[in-house]
Amino acid sequence: MATCLEREINAFLWLALIGVTVFLLGKLAKVFQLWIKARPLPGPPCPSFYGHAHLISASNLTDTLYKIHKEYGGVVKLWVGPTQLLVSIKDIELIREVLLKAEDKLPLTGRAFRLAFGRSSLFVSSFDKVEHQRKSLELKLGSKLLERASLIPDQMLDCIIEKAQSAMAKGAVDCETISLRLAFTILGSTIFGDVFLAWPNAIVYEELLMKIAKDACFWASYGVTPFWKQGFWRYQDSCTKLKSLTHDLIKECRQNCNSGFLWDFGGHDGTGYEPCGEIISLMFHGSLTMAALIANILARLVVHLDIQEKIHSEVVMAQKVRGRAYQENFGLMPNLVATVYESVRLLPAGPLLQRCSLRRDLNLKNGTVIPAGAMIVVPIQLVQMDISNWGNDALKFNPQRFLSGTDNRCIPDQKESLTGN
Repeated sequence: MATCLEREINAFLWLALIGVTVFLLGKLAKVFQLWIKARPLPGPPCPSFYGHAHLISASNLTDTLYKIHKEYGGVVKLWVGPTQLLVSIKDIELIREVLLKAEDKLPLTGRAFRLAFGRSSLFVSSFDKVEHQRKSLELKLGSKLLERASLIPDQMLDCIIEKAQSAMAKGAVDCETISLRLAFTILGSTIFGDVFLAWPNAIVYEELLMKIAKDACFWASYGVTPFWKQGFWRYQDSCTKLKSLTHDLIKECRQNCNSGFLWDFGGHDGTGYEPCGEIISLMFHGSLTMAALIANILARLVVHLDIQEKIHSEVVMAQKVRGRAYQENFGLMPNLVATVYESVRLLPAGPLLQRCSLRRDLNLKNGTVIPAGAMIVVPIQLVQMDISNWGNDALKFNPQRFLSGTDNRCIPDQKESLTGN
């Protein structure tokens, strides 16, 4: 009896050993396959087994990519670890092709935001899945912003000044802090209506949202949920509190019927999805994007006083015009719109577009093959400051480039661009 049991245990252990060995050999084969497929891609040689991780940690990634692209061309590779390949694409003709074919987001990024905010149908990997919803959201947000535009100088600005004064009493306030508060208030009042302006938990909500987003990638980096760490449970409590605050705010807005946009966004079309995760994701991504743009514009205007004076004159003239729809006044402020465009060009909301193809290799039309699993980035900041695309003054702040009637990048009709028609 004991001998039979001993044989069964030995057989089980051997099978387990063989299974683990096959699994590890499969993983090793994929690593070698990645190395072989990545060899034809141009890029700097690896200084060590750990790749160029020291370059990324020691300096700005955009600066590193600028030097590599300058030496190796429009498509370059960079090993950031033994099994982590980064492929950067700066070639204009290949960017659109890559973004269409590489439908997946980085697993860590998607897992981080799901862990923090919940599942979102607006910020998933494939653009095809969300194209209709994003266009609908763009039209709704654009129309709501235009409806509330007349309130921004009064209610919103008063709210911002009050919050800024409160923050200044606690210490110094920089441009980024003011810009974030301004963006957060504008977006929050657009989504939630006037209730958001009088909501006593607005500052707590903003701070909690940014804190959770900051820690999300750290906790998502664990392959197994780290339930044994007390910090993780504190993080989960913060996420629960954020969702509870969002639910309370949504409920209050719907009771007051104070936000038609929020009512439409809540999903009465039979889809049945919970809007809380969508709202939190929209507040996070939207406020950061708007804050970066506002801060950049303010910084540019401080340096370029001549442009500041032109914009001030345009705004004063536009306010004197009566009996016109608010969006029609944008035609009277071309320097303001050109400054916004130029600010976005020089400092986009995100320096990199990140994609990957997890299941299959990407075969580009120029013959380049990007292995499956590689992290693909498009350095937007480098593309928008490329001399071949923007001329010899590409590095300079020059809103006039968008006012030239002979330039194909000149400002389009502002009413159409704002309403989405």
